[in-house]
Amino acid sequence: MLKPLYLAPSNAVTTTFRCRNLRVKMSSDATPPPESRVVVGFGMTTVDFLATVDAYPKPDDKVRTTSFKIQGGGNAGNALTCAARLGLKPKLISKVSGDAQGRGILKELEADGVDTSFFVVSKDGSSTFSYVLVDNQTKTRTCIYTPGEPPLMPTDLSQSILLSAFNEARLVYFDGTSTETALFVAHEAARNNIPILVGAESVRGGLDELLGLADYAVCSARFPQAWTQAPSIPSALVSMLLRLPNIKFVIVTLGEDGCIMLERSITEGTDIEERDVDNVIESLYKERDDDLIIPTCISSTVTKLKADGIGTVCGRLFVGTAEKIPACELTDTTGAGDAFSGAVLYAICANMLPEKMLPFASQVAAANCRALGARSGLPHRTDPRLASFLG
Repeated sequence: MLKPLYLAPSNAVTTTFRCRNLRVKMSSDATPPPESRVVVGFGMTTVDFLATVDAYPKPDDKVRTTSFKIQGGGNAGNALTCAARLGLKPKLISKVSGDAQGRGILKELEADGVDTSFFVVSKDGSSTFSYVLVDNQTKTRTCIYTPGEPPLMPTDLSQSILLSAFNEARLVYFDGTSTETALFVAHEAARNNIPILVGAESVRGGLDELLGLADYAVCSARFPQAWTQAPSIPSALVSMLLRLPNIKFVIVTLGEDGCIMLERSITEGTDIEERDVDNVIESLYKERDDDLIIPTCISSTVTKLKADGIGTVCGRLFVGTAEKIPACELTDTTGAGDAFSGAVLYAICANMLPEKMLPFASQVAAANCRALGARSGLPHRTDPRLASFLG
């Protein structure tokens, strides 16, 4: 998730939970969920077979599991489950088979308040599933993914179905999978002027066009440089904003090292200073207080950010930090990025400022790392650790 540090604006609420010897004030008043809280998701839903082991096995080894769980997974399924627990009203477009695994996927999502009425259910074939092996020593996980058959195709979805799904939608989320059908859905969302958030985990065919329709993007640590061939993550973010003129912000998640966000500025004057983007990031990192445990955020002023050989954009850089999770509490990082994306969905609907959004998303992701699987640790809206963000 992220590491700590938040220089809050004067009207911001301080972070809020108790950790070791740190006492933090809780908010007693919880504001209701945002008025516009219908979100639509498109992408992967799976059954995850999760097993923990004392150490990842070597070739030809036999190891015994220390715990085992069967749970729903998939990027879109996880992110929208997170959004539902935070108080949004998610609708999910995906495909399962009519097998036992498919029925289990639907039942679990519905129990969490995700509208599955826009799922395509195939009579034949098989639903998507994954084997997830969690190493207790390194707290890392290895996933073996088996796609469902037959895949979701544009012909499975009519325009009337999509218009019904988009009714009252504040935002549409794509997890970057099934790009052919995702593009079909995204073009319809764009025609209806619904903002789009894209999760970019790895480079794949069709993702360029999907990102071209996006208003917001949340990327894995490896994606920006792999996609742009830029020499550093900050310069890659500059390249992404130059290549994607519709994008308002891009976030790259960096696990325990936090996250970086580049937000485009719509005001660009001759008096705005031009600075090298890598130097700006370096200066922000120097301002961090690494003794803080709670998730925090610091930012630059609006600056003309230059990346050598790439170009210049006008915007603000943000460095988000992760909660320092005690080793005894860190269980599994499966789905941490999906939890972060689900929290960003909520933050956009709630019109959160970036200074609040990044620590909030980090807090949600950190909570999820305290339990096995992608969903067991997803916090509900009433979780006291979220009180300062939702109060």
